[in-house]
Amino acid sequence: MKIELFIPCFVDQISPETGFNIVKVLEKAGCKVHYNVEQTCCGQPAFHAGRWEDAREVAEKLLNEVSPNNTLVCGAASCTAMIRNSYDLLFQNSSFHNKYRQLQKKSFELSEFLIDVLKVESFGASLPIKAVYMDSCQALTHCNISVQPRTLLKNVEGLTLLELNDNGQCCGFGGVFSVNFTQLSINMGEQKLNNIIELGAEVIISNDYACLMHLDGIIKKKELPIRIMHLADVLASGW
Repeated sequence: MKIELFIPCFVDQISPETGFNIVKVLEKAGCKVHYNVEQTCCGQPAFHAGRWEDAREVAEKLLNEVSPNNTLVCGAASCTAMIRNSYDLLFQNSSFHNKYRQLQKKSFELSEFLIDVLKVESFGASLPIKAVYMDSCQALTHCNISVQPRTLLKNVEGLTLLELNDNGQCCGFGGVFSVNFTQLSINMGEQKLNNIIELGAEVIISNDYACLMHLDGIIKKKELPIRIMHLADVLASGW
């Protein structure tokens, strides 16, 4: 199956090895992956900052760089949510209307694509750790993604998946929220981390690197005994 890949800007700039692992996982699942090196961002940061004209300009660039005839797999649930939902607000009654409508139907987050489309649950990964999968707000509320990543993680040899019972409480990132309400954002992140560490988890796993990046800043500053991993990095472990 030929697919197009969208790498989130946070992954591209901060954890490019995660981008390579996304490709490895998709190729192992039997996909022929096309990645346009000219791509940058889906427009989400500007959109949530209220700068819709800037967001539209960036989003138009993305629409010009991908084909609506191919399936688009995104390395983050938040990018998937932006394309599926927020593009409605940016492109209604515009020249891009038909193209973004086509793309919306064929856009998937990584775990969603692997489980719901390809029906692949195991990649032969092995990682002897105790971990928590952290639901991002965008994955839960905008994409209905929760079961899919957990299904993949339960098939990782040696991985003990612990469940955090906090009703999907936000990590505190929220894009510009973390800038405009810095201390509140940090407090929320610290509470999330305290709950996770109390469970005995060694690793926090998520399909949204922005959330992981936010928590990792607190982890490093406070020298906490825990680390972060993107879902793709876990699935590519032990090959």
